Amino acid sequence: MSQAPDALLVSGLRVRYGARDVLNGLDLRLGAGEIYGLLGPNGAGKTTLIRTICGRIKPLAGCIEIGGEPVGRRSLRQIGLVPQEIALYPHLTIGENLQVLGRLSGLSRAVTEAAIAWASQAAQLADRLGDRVEILSGGWKRRANIAAAILHRPAVLILDEPTVGVDVDARNGLHELILELSRAGMGVLLATHDLDQAETLCSRVGFLRAGTVSPQGQPRQLIEAVFRGRKEIILELRQAPGSAQTKLLREAGFASANADLSWIMLGHAGQNSAAELGSALDRAGVGVREIRFREPGLDSLFLTLSGKAGPAAGAAAS
Repeated sequence: MSQAPDALLVSGLRVRYGARDVLNGLDLRLGAGEIYGLLGPNGAGKTTLIRTICGRIKPLAGCIEIGGEPVGRRSLRQIGLVPQEIALYPHLTIGENLQVLGRLSGLSRAVTEAAIAWASQAAQLADRLGDRVEILSGGWKRRANIAAAILHRPAVLILDEPTVGVDVDARNGLHELILELSRAGMGVLLATHDLDQAETLCSRVGFLRAGTVSPQGQPRQLIEAVFRGRKEIILELRQAPGSAQTKLLREAGFASANADLSWIMLGHAGQNSAAELGSALDRAGVGVREIRFREPGLDSLFLTLSGKAGPAAGAAAS
């Protein structure tokens, strides 16, 4: 039995703006039913990559396959895109939007009606089809936008910052919707700055920097490869330390955050670590309100890879 082709395969992609290579030999693979997190700072090229995948930018080199087919008119129909900005007609109802967008995408009237029934059920919008988009909350607008993007049951769903501007309940609902779509076999490319979201949803993530996606892999494996069992040691101080205390904290490997009231470093936490550390800091005149330990996450990895982490984190990555 032959293996199903990848939902999306990008090989050796190169895109240049002027004299600058925005994408330079980029490789990325998205399996059918997989949720892949595309991470990176502003300006790294995520939007350029999405536009190139969608056929809006012609690359200088490389190839893109969707469902095993090279990018072309037929294969591009296998992409569903949910942009960061809501792409719906605000004065129309959800149902009217879906009807218009279904017909514009080339679906017949009968097929559009069937597609609306499926997509609205998948997005849990069936009882909101008569609501005008302009009166909806951010979360419901996102659901409606996703429903519009999946009307034609694409092989690849691209979500660009899907939870921007939504509350916690709506965010959790969108997470469940994304998971359901992946379980149904849809490959999901999730471009996000929400690193907790990426760590929760994605089976693999990739960091877009310097025109390539590197490193990429399973979140916990990437984190373990960099931090190697170390934990983040976080100090919350009662007041900002003086110059002598600041020097002591920095020499111990801590980096400051939050107006010098929070300090963080990487280390190995033993059974008596908090008590011993607290006693040592008290003797040095550092007023500690709280000491806690936590496992590094994608946020810590992101800061390390972008060079924004403290010296201890940078050492762990070397």
